Amino acid sequence: MGAKRTINLELGISILIVFLTSVLMFAYYSRWFSFAATVGPFRIIHYLAFIGTFYIAFGVILFSVLKRRNPQKYTTLLRLHAIGNLVAFLLVSLHFAGQLGRPVFPELGTGLALYIGMMLLVGSGVVFRFRFLRSANISVTRFVHTGVAVAFYIIIVVHILHGLNVF
Repeated sequence: MGAKRTINLELGISILIVFLTSVLMFAYYSRWFSFAATVGPFRIIHYLAFIGTFYIAFGVILFSVLKRRNPQKYTTLLRLHAIGNLVAFLLVSLHFAGQLGRPVFPELGTGLALYIGMMLLVGSGVVFRFRFLRSANISVTRFVHTGVAVAFYIIIVVHILHGLNVF
């Protein structure tokens, strides 16, 4: 399979995941299905968000380390990074849609900031991966994507502390 065909397939899969995320968010918000069952201290939707967040939080660091240690596997690692993070974004998006659809509208503060950060992370990653801004300097694009990732880490720590009522 040629490189151009592989990129087109990867772009198609990425678009499909983003579309599926939007449809599932709308369906979950509209209560067409539910993850309201509780397992232990949390609802199932929280566990899905935890899985997505942990994948992003640790997967990004792992990707960063492995791409330097195994430069010959960069393309495979990049595909796993891109598609895996989109699936993780889908899981977190379901949680966010559920929070928006709650009967008593929750305080969104850190959660809204976190979700906006994740959208910027996904958006900048897609633009960076598929070179939608061909005229943009690759160093600037990488800097923006990395900067948004750093902001994500800061916001997730604040969000977790807020959720634990630390402040």
